[in-house]
Amino acid sequence: MSKVEIYTKGYCPYCHRAKALLQQKGVEYIEYAIDAQPELRDEMIQRANGGYTVPQIFINGQHIGGCDDMHALERQQKLDPLLGQ
Repeated sequence: MSKVEIYTKGYCPYCHRAKALLQQKGVEYIEYAIDAQPELRDEMIQRANGGYTVPQIFINGQHIGGCDDMHALERQQKLDPLLGQ
C-alpha cells in the first residue's frame, strides 16, 4: 500500500471531498491539518512547489496536486495504480 499524505484545513470542502474518495477506496492516509498546526504550512508550500491552497496531496512522496487533480486521476483510471491497488 502506498504512503498517502494530505495537507488540509478543517473547514475546506475540497479537503473533505478528497478524504472521502480515499476513504471510499479504503486507503489510509496521514493528514496534516495546517489550521491546527500552522507551522506545517511552509513545509506544505515547499513540498508542493509553491502550491498554497488545500488540500495538497502526496502519494509516495510524489505531489499529485489537489482534490480536482486527484479526482481527474480517478476518472483517467490512473489513481489506483499510484495507490498500489
